[in-house]
Amino acid sequence: VEDPLQEINLGTEEDPRPTFISTLLEEPLKSELMALLQEFRDCFAWHYHEMPGLDRQLVEHKLPIKDGYLPVKQARRRMSMDTELKVKEEIERLLKAGFIRPAIYVDWLANIVPVLKRKTGGVRICVDYRNLNEASPKDEYPMPMADMLIDGAAHNQMLSFMDGNAGYNQIMMAEQDIHKTAFMCPGHIGAFEYIVMPFGLRNAGATYQRAMNSIFHDMIGHSLEVYIDDVVIKSPEEGDHISSLRKAFLRMRQHKLKMNPKKCVFGVQAGNFLGFLVHHRRIEVDKNKAKSIMEALPPRNKKELQSLLGKINFLRRFISNSAGKIQPFSSLLRLKQEQTFKWEEQHQRAFQEIKDYLSNPPVLSPLKRGRPLKLYVSASEVSIGSLLVQDNKEGKEQAVYYLSRTLTEVERRYSAIERLCLALYFTAVKLRHYMLPHTIYIIAKTDLIKYMLTRPMLRGRIGKWTLALTEFTLRYVPQKAVKGQAVADFLADHPGEEIENMDSLDIANANLLTRAH
Repeated sequence: VEDPLQEINLGTEEDPRPTFISTLLEEPLKSELMALLQEFRDCFAWHYHEMPGLDRQLVEHKLPIKDGYLPVKQARRRMSMDTELKVKEEIERLLKAGFIRPAIYVDWLANIVPVLKRKTGGVRICVDYRNLNEASPKDEYPMPMADMLIDGAAHNQMLSFMDGNAGYNQIMMAEQDIHKTAFMCPGHIGAFEYIVMPFGLRNAGATYQRAMNSIFHDMIGHSLEVYIDDVVIKSPEEGDHISSLRKAFLRMRQHKLKMNPKKCVFGVQAGNFLGFLVHHRRIEVDKNKAKSIMEALPPRNKKELQSLLGKINFLRRFISNSAGKIQPFSSLLRLKQEQTFKWEEQHQRAFQEIKDYLSNPPVLSPLKRGRPLKLYVSASEVSIGSLLVQDNKEGKEQAVYYLSRTLTEVERRYSAIERLCLALYFTAVKLRHYMLPHTIYIIAKTDLIKYMLTRPMLRGRIGKWTLALTEFTLRYVPQKAVKGQAVADFLADHPGEEIENMDSLDIANANLLTRAH
């Protein structure tokens, strides 16, 4: 459960500057935290004009154009008078903040897409940059793995969560590319171009992540995790949290990076990070994410089904055999435009099964270094799946990650043992970042390691999978007693198939696949 929050004012009664701290904080830590936030209140921006932007020497966003692409001026779109007035109000705010400037003699010109702000009734200006994005090459900057960041945040006694204020707008556009961001407004408002990096541009996330990695390079993975504009300051011990926050604030002040105080929470034991609830001992499904699925009505068309499956797939790490659970919907996803979408009884049963599962989803455990991992693998005629677990201090198995996928038509013709080997290979590829530093005990209905290592010659798909697994330390353990509910659920969801007698496969005595040195 997330900590209850207390709003505090870093300003005055005439000019309130609110942000939030945990109500569970005790003295003297609470007073120390409030004093720290007062000292570094210049690291927050309550208004657009309080964001000077990051130095161009650190980062700026560029818009190269691929060969063969010509500038595009979109056809003008009409809007209601009420929308036009709200757009004009937002344009004036952006002009005052120095985010945009009037555009003249433009080659690229896009339409705006006003997005209604539910709380205020105003609009947010988004721009339809689809033509520009198509003409821009992809920035292959490596993004962090969200799973690893979530696990890293879940190991700590105290956390503070921060959100970059209008994050993208704190990065400047390269001067030579400003004209490419030009957009037109309805009515007599005119055309403008962005001086700062707007939302909706291709590679904007990569540019922002590059900037954050440069700013916090020596803190990431130690006292801080960051994914684009989501930042978490973490401390294994409560007493270290003030010093960790101070170090982060000093770095923000140095680079004039501003946070959104209305989206920040400080000094909590549990909180939402990247869509999941993290605690010092566990990772849980965000109730709002589960609620959106449990309260959803049966989809009426293919588009609504795709939207529903997107929400389910976001939580797939928590769902045992998620591929098997959504498999009944595959026929509906294959429908062509002219075919009728028909929601039948088997679809409703599968939908209800997912809802029932998410009414009490499993709690996952963050990975603990120095302890071996166990990997349960299973395969059926239509899907493969695995469960990564780790023993806690009491020796009880705790789930770390559920993984599954459906089989292709070709894969369904594999033998039962080959499908099981595929499940191991698939898991090793997907969870390589978890598995590589650890000894992995493989738990399955048959000795996969023995089967894969003792082939007379490595060839075909088995040879490919075996070579890929040589960098891991894998040991086979027969499937025996079940020590945790997560494992019991996995085995129930993955009954698997009976494997032929291993003796008939003419395999020698080998039971260990060790990492190549």
